[in-house]
Amino acid sequence: MTAVEDTHPTTRPVHEYRLEDLAKAAGLPTRTVRFYRERKLLPPPRREGRIAWYDDHHLARLRTIAALLDRGHTLGGIAELTAAFENGRDVGQLSELLGLGEGTGTALAWTEETPVRLTPEALADYFEGEVTPENLAASLDLGYLAVDGDEIVHVSRRLLDVSSALVREGVPLAAVLEAGRRVREHADAMADLFTELIAGSLPDGAEDLPKAMDRLRPLAKSVVEAELSMAMDRRLRAQGP
Repeated sequence: MTAVEDTHPTTRPVHEYRLEDLAKAAGLPTRTVRFYRERKLLPPPRREGRIAWYDDHHLARLRTIAALLDRGHTLGGIAELTAAFENGRDVGQLSELLGLGEGTGTALAWTEETPVRLTPEALADYFEGEVTPENLAASLDLGYLAVDGDEIVHVSRRLLDVSSALVREGVPLAAVLEAGRRVREHADAMADLFTELIAGSLPDGAEDLPKAMDRLRPLAKSVVEAELSMAMDRRLRAQGP
């Protein structure tokens, strides 16, 4: 199973809130926060006697819920998503949840990507000023990010590094995510093309399709990389000297 990297910078102080203060910081009525807590959309607060203390992780969760609601998700769907994430703390379960593994205990490597664990603070460091609720919700929708307890898991070290590099070059994260959505559509189409090509070439009694696809994956990647390189060359020539 693919290892999950840990990226934990120096811990920053975490602010704590009483319920009323948390609701005010999130811009929500107190009764709404209570409702979310009853629906298990929020993790339990820290108890100190009869006082319930919430922190920045609860605030971030409330903002994510608001962003997901704005994007058309239902509370029921968000509750199922939250429950799935919080039950996926085992690396194997989490990889299966994110579509990174078969989940049957086989040794076949279903992904070449390395998931990365991040604190919310570390994610903010990667995309300083760009980690808005809307961008977070878009990343969740794309499957780039998942919430695992108090941590965030990015599906791919390579995508994390590339997207943060683009943001440092001045490309807004929202534009990077939209480009990622469009690339995903083309990548799915190319994956379908190569799957059909490989499936059509397998003789009777040969290895099963998933194993053949995994074995021939480097050839498909070489074709895509070469075609993309030549396409970029054509664009550069079209721009002139």
